[in-house]
Amino acid sequence: MQGILHEEPSIWQFFFVTCLLGGWAAWMTGRACAQTWRPPTTLFFYLLGLGIGVRFIHHALFNGTMFSLQYYAVDTIVLMVLGFLGFQYTRTRQMVTQYNWLYEKTSPLSWKPKS
Repeated sequence: MQGILHEEPSIWQFFFVTCLLGGWAAWMTGRACAQTWRPPTTLFFYLLGLGIGVRFIHHALFNGTMFSLQYYAVDTIVLMVLGFLGFQYTRTRQMVTQYNWLYEKTSPLSWKPKS
């Protein structure tokens, strides 16, 4: 997969920077957007900026290319998935906690009206 998804010689560098560091930041960004009742479009633009930050970490720590559209897209897609999962998880918890007379949890990422 080297050359397609990541440019580092080891996949562990990709997992550490993109999935662990960037993924944690994306999850927390999604959580913060949900807690402040911001729309998902705001989160989308925040995660685009976070993708640039992750590319910079790859560049600064592991001598990766800073301006590569392919690797920026891969990193940002991973961040988007984790960020929107964090957003939806937090929003579900908010809805069933704050409006417990209206909604019940159906899964960690969804709710439904109480019957």
